[in-house]
Amino acid sequence: MHIFARIGAAALLALSATTALAADDPAPKKEEIALAPLPSDRTIRQTSSIAGRKLAYDATVGSLPVRDEKGKTIGEVVYTAYTVPGTRAAGRPVTFAFNGGPGASSVYLNLGAIGPKRVQFGAEGDAPSDSAVAVDNPGTWLDFTDLVFIDPIGTGFSRSLVEEEKSKKAFYGAKPDIEYLSRIVYDWLVKNGRLTSPKYIVGESYGGYRVPRLAYHLQTQLGVGLNGIVMVSPYLDPTAQDDEGGGTALSPLPWMINLPSMAAGHLERQGKLSEAALRDVETYARGEYLQDFLRGRSDPQAIERMSAKVAAYTGLDPALVRKLQGRVDIGTYLRETYRTDGKIGSVYDSNVTAFDPFPASPQRRSGDPILEALIAPTTSAMVDFVTNQVGYKIDARYYALSYKVNELWDRDNKDEPVTDLRKAIANDGKMGVLIVHGMDDLSCPYFASRLLIDQMPSYGRPDRVKLALYPGGHMFYSRPDSAAAFRQEAMRLYGTH
Repeated sequence: MHIFARIGAAALLALSATTALAADDPAPKKEEIALAPLPSDRTIRQTSSIAGRKLAYDATVGSLPVRDEKGKTIGEVVYTAYTVPGTRAAGRPVTFAFNGGPGASSVYLNLGAIGPKRVQFGAEGDAPSDSAVAVDNPGTWLDFTDLVFIDPIGTGFSRSLVEEEKSKKAFYGAKPDIEYLSRIVYDWLVKNGRLTSPKYIVGESYGGYRVPRLAYHLQTQLGVGLNGIVMVSPYLDPTAQDDEGGGTALSPLPWMINLPSMAAGHLERQGKLSEAALRDVETYARGEYLQDFLRGRSDPQAIERMSAKVAAYTGLDPALVRKLQGRVDIGTYLRETYRTDGKIGSVYDSNVTAFDPFPASPQRRSGDPILEALIAPTTSAMVDFVTNQVGYKIDARYYALSYKVNELWDRDNKDEPVTDLRKAIANDGKMGVLIVHGMDDLSCPYFASRLLIDQMPSYGRPDRVKLALYPGGHMFYSRPDSAAAFRQEAMRLYGTH
């Protein structure tokens, strides 16, 4: 998940004040941190009902070391793997899964999207007190690929063994992140004798930022080719999507990228949402909106035209949109859409709401409805799975989301994901590429991926990079119909449908 980019400063402060993930004890000043050894890898046999039949599989919680250039262990990555015994390892695919943040563990893809068990989160009405008991997941991919969920350093139970400054340099930035996680993928393949298996990577949000860079690094540096990559609600182009000016950005890109997802939320509230219904707003965003935005005050009617059209597409009060000169920021959209009900929409799915605890405040003073509702059930379910069901007895806190990692992260906001995606595709004409989005997502709007794909080479065929859209938001897989459609699309990528 791209957990912080679109929450907003005021909401982030409120969120940090209530759920800050500070360490229990002050970090020691010495370079090495003394921690109890991790348990040995642990495996149990489980079953799940998938597509009408029972499937037995091995669930393993284990760890792999991260070593520096001198061979010294500086970190330990804890992973969860689901493998089907009795199948030919050389022919059965294996898929590595990453979430984002930066600072998110892989629990969301694991227990929400493609793992064999799931807990409900991410939809309207979900709450922190919902059951943390995992049930069979009809949307899992385990019947056609083994699955390895990797928690980057500082998330889940994965941990750095060095002090904060060295951790920042070794783990908490785009370049070191790709280098050590690529090695983790390689080491898992070697450790489990799977280098000859078909190999795939899936990443959500900032995990989608990781995926193309991992693919290119594995291809060219570690000698591991991938049969396919999947980017789920990816954060591919930070420079295009982020409006750090608080509504003053000169570039029209953030505004035009967000508008179709705002329109999607409005269409869904009317019961009219479909890809076909979104074509009109996409055409407008690429054309008339862009032209009027750039005309500015040189054309006195430009703002009037923009304001009228944006109000119609978003469902917001035309007078409010006119005051904003047709530039509706995400925070305003999420609050004003539900102001009469005293609620706030989620940046991850604009039609998932929570009551505004401070409706009279001029500034939003609460966290995100989805983000704050999913921490409890996902954390409780994952810790129960690891420590109780699998029996991986570890005396440590589990970080589903680490605000500390996010705070320490070195953000360079460069375009390496798109650059590496282009090169990885050019290197391997057989590698499948799938990008998927929920239409209501304002954290990582789908239109950014649409525009990026349209600027890429065709590589000999127009469908070289497939874009699929589903009802829902960032975690569209929380909706059963969207999860089922995503599974079918994945099966086509893997050649099993």
